[in-house]
Amino acid sequence: MDKNKEKNIQQARRHARVRAKVKGTTARPRLSVYRSNRGMFLQLIDDESGKTLASAGLKELKGAKVAGKLAISQELGKLIAEKAKNKKIAEAVFDRGSYKYHGRVKAAAEGARAGGLKF
Repeated sequence: MDKNKEKNIQQARRHARVRAKVKGTTARPRLSVYRSNRGMFLQLIDDESGKTLASAGLKELKGAKVAGKLAISQELGKLIAEKAKNKKIAEAVFDRGSYKYHGRVKAAAEGARAGGLKF
């Protein structure tokens, strides 16, 4: 089997394992993390209605002078927490996707907690 295909299958399995345990509701939406090599995207998702309530991405931070991927991730966490506060969302369920909880994913979670969002 092709190495990349096998890698994608393993990633899909990890993501499915996490998603089996994590479900977002209107009161407690799911904070989903997507991490790419260049940036990071966070979404608050209500799985009951299948809608995205709020999102934050790298392009929204272009005006801020933030250097380094970890710092950007933390600022994105704070930004999504602020957007959640505006929509009167105080709690969320953290969905790390298929990524390990360290590095940029952990920084985003800590930024969201610093912004006032509870997991």
